[in-house]
Amino acid sequence: MAGLLQGATLLSSLAGGGPGGGPGGGASSSSGSGVAPPGAAKQAGKAAAQQLGSSSKSEEWLDLLQTPEPDMFGTRARSASDAAVLRRKGHLKEQDKFIQFALDMHQTHTTLEVMQKMDRWIAEHRKDPRTSRLRRMVPTIGNFFVPLKLVDAFLEYDEFFALSRRQYVHPNFAELRHIFNIAQVHSSAQLLKLITFDADGTLYADGAHIEHDNEMIRHIIALMRSNIHVAIVTAAGYPGAPERFEQRVEGLLAAFRQLNLPQHITDRFHIMGGECNYLLRVAGPDKRLQFVPDSEWKSPFMQSWTEPQCQRLLDDAERLLLEGAHRLRLPVQVVRKERAVGVVPAAATIYEVLEELAITVQNQLQAELPFCAFNGGNDVFVDVGNKSLGLEALMCHLGCSPSEVLHVGDRFSDTGNDSATRDCCSILWVANPEETDFFIKLLLNDLMKRRINSAYIE
Repeated sequence: MAGLLQGATLLSSLAGGGPGGGPGGGASSSSGSGVAPPGAAKQAGKAAAQQLGSSSKSEEWLDLLQTPEPDMFGTRARSASDAAVLRRKGHLKEQDKFIQFALDMHQTHTTLEVMQKMDRWIAEHRKDPRTSRLRRMVPTIGNFFVPLKLVDAFLEYDEFFALSRRQYVHPNFAELRHIFNIAQVHSSAQLLKLITFDADGTLYADGAHIEHDNEMIRHIIALMRSNIHVAIVTAAGYPGAPERFEQRVEGLLAAFRQLNLPQHITDRFHIMGGECNYLLRVAGPDKRLQFVPDSEWKSPFMQSWTEPQCQRLLDDAERLLLEGAHRLRLPVQVVRKERAVGVVPAAATIYEVLEELAITVQNQLQAELPFCAFNGGNDVFVDVGNKSLGLEALMCHLGCSPSEVLHVGDRFSDTGNDSATRDCCSILWVANPEETDFFIKLLLNDLMKRRINSAYIE
């Protein structure tokens, strides 16, 4: 969250560290290493909470932000400044008519008043989406598969970041997005059976992989142990080559083997590749990936796609991409795959140029089959099918309804390949892997409370 940077700086300074939380911040331990002694950050955080007029909720957030992960698969340096995870880079990446509508309301409303009205309008919209007040004010609004308590989420956020006490600075797009995320996490935790993640920019940095020290490994395993299915839904597609998918999640599979997870746990993990074209599962005692036969999970509609139809779509998409690149004077390299085609800039360019390419294909491609044309940030790709089709097929395969599913991704703008998932389940919009880590910790905290409450009732 934008405000987390300020909170982190306060916590770091109270702990005696600099903005980076490391050496050079003016503090040193008794050993002279420049690192605050164990527990100092948490003690400082509690002092900060007291100074801010803390409640149990804000202390809970401080714990989530500061508690280091136990050392299971290797160490990774952490500091209070890791709290600065909820910052958004770029402008076009943050496009959402609903959030923008809520932002515009701040010209005449306080944030609390905005959230109070949103709570009423969303409840009304859930009863009658076609004629609701929200539909009239935001015609592109989709469905809300679970009720959202935005006032409660705002109050929780406000305890930590003083939104209601600001006199001159209104909340920005990212802050409203995070309030919606908080409400979504708390609501989804009540029914969750399947959580899906985008890969690049969500679980790990663009172009990276899940390494052995990735903080999400522990969270994914905790979710699976909580009887929740976990799937990675990615544009990456490697037909006939499960080892290529294994390379992208090497650290996670190694953890499965190291912990000797039983089959009934690993059966809860899948990878959906090529947006919706390939499904893989974990198989055998060596915890390797294998393709699930199409007949076991693809919808009849998806199985009806013919190879000539797919190739015609990709041929036309490639032509439009190259024509657009020529018009924009952008040299590119073409990447052609079985169910996808894309262009990678061969010279430096800006995000807006790639946005233009993606929108060109979206508007001009006439195809017999559904497709996804998206701006990947460093390239533009067109895939046969989209994540919505893949997610719907996976939900059917696992027996999950929309209210029991949550998709986490970083590209929900008009040219993002996560946006299609809005049609079939609830979403969690993150900006980077650090945000994903934070909100999944919040979700796991809710799941733990749910188990404790269930045990108490029984």
